Amino acid sequence: MLEAGFWGFVGGVALLVGAAAGIWLPTSKRVIGWVMAVGSGVLVSALTFELAGEAYDKAGGVSTVLGLLGGSVVFFLGDWWIDSRGGHRRKSPNGPQAGAAGTALALGALLDGIPESAAIGVSTIGGGGVGVAVVAAVFLSNIPEGLSSSAGMKSAGHSARSIMGLWLGVTAAATVAAALGRVLLDGADPAVVATIQAFAAGAILTMLADTMVPEAVEHAGRLVGLLTVVGFSAAFLLSMA
Repeated sequence: MLEAGFWGFVGGVALLVGAAAGIWLPTSKRVIGWVMAVGSGVLVSALTFELAGEAYDKAGGVSTVLGLLGGSVVFFLGDWWIDSRGGHRRKSPNGPQAGAAGTALALGALLDGIPESAAIGVSTIGGGGVGVAVVAAVFLSNIPEGLSSSAGMKSAGHSARSIMGLWLGVTAAATVAAALGRVLLDGADPAVVATIQAFAAGAILTMLADTMVPEAVEHAGRLVGLLTVVGFSAAFLLSMA
């Protein structure tokens, strides 16, 4: 549990690093888009090989597909609800929509971060140690997420204190989610663990398609495809090492 919680905290800290850069460093929107593209590629690799791939090896296609679809539907519904309350474009460096409530932004950040952190916890089950590729993917993708979202919230008029407070809360939640992912599923049936892994993968993939990739394309243009492959390749080599 402590190991899972620690690595969940490490993944969450990347949000704070990105948030600090988004608030206090002069970073162009194009650069933010580039970084988001690399982070997206890293996450695609991790969810493919470390989550969905392992889920298939443990329990076969039915559990994997059900988990993927379940994670996607839950994220979609949660994201739709949050968007309707002002959380739309929460990852954009242009800022969220006018009048976005802090509660909606906080819930959106939690919705985006919890599946990744739970995946870290699940990766420690079985005595093989933490999934290094999963932790690296979460860490590398959280930096552009924190950077872009924080730059956008700053431009929308939120104070640096409130922005950092938001990400501190998300980091704490990420730590707890990773620990719970280990505690609740340790010793569970492999089919259950596989379904949860696939569920996390489905939620992450839906998040990427709905938020990170569109924002990256808007601000970085044609280079997004190439940079996404760079991120994917780096994470793939790490998972194969």
